[in-house]
Amino acid sequence: MNQVKTAAAAAALFVSATLAAPAIAQAPTGPDMQRGKEFMQKSMGMMKPELLEKAKALPPEIQQFLLKIAVKHGRHSDTLTMRQVMQEILADYQAVATAIATDNGELAADAARRIANHRLPRGGLLPYLPLEKINAKDLGILPAMEEVVEGGSMRLAAAAEKGDMAAAARHFGEITSGCVACHTHFRGQPGVSARLK
Repeated sequence: MNQVKTAAAAAALFVSATLAAPAIAQAPTGPDMQRGKEFMQKSMGMMKPELLEKAKALPPEIQQFLLKIAVKHGRHSDTLTMRQVMQEILADYQAVATAIATDNGELAADAARRIANHRLPRGGLLPYLPLEKINAKDLGILPAMEEVVEGGSMRLAAAAEKGDMAAAARHFGEITSGCVACHTHFRGQPGVSARLK
């Protein structure tokens, strides 16, 4: 029953975030563009043919959004997997929770900014998603998820720096909902076995 409620809440957040999010971002510009393009080219060079075919078939607005992410996130790992990057994000998430509970605005702000500017895993995002989710419809939620989680992290950081821990806590709840919605959509429950009835 709790799983049904969690999935329903995540779906509701997803719908509201999708409707409230701005249109998919335009192609990024600026001095980091070349680095982002190189990361995307390197990532695509690592993909197996079936994933590369799906990636190339994505509509331009999704491809532009993925490039925007590569440009925005200046830390790219040649070795870490998505799971390892998520473990780093979890460590920062826990630091934010501790900082809010102990009224440490500086720690909350620093950790929240690390969440917003997390590193990208080896090969980028696409290799870690289910192949059937590499399409316009499923990836179309990413801009809304980015706004909820990464935008919320930056809003949390700003509130925490001002000493407004109540606002920081509200943003923390929004970030949590965004994480749950994204995980529900792309990952499902970890550790579930297909070999059980």
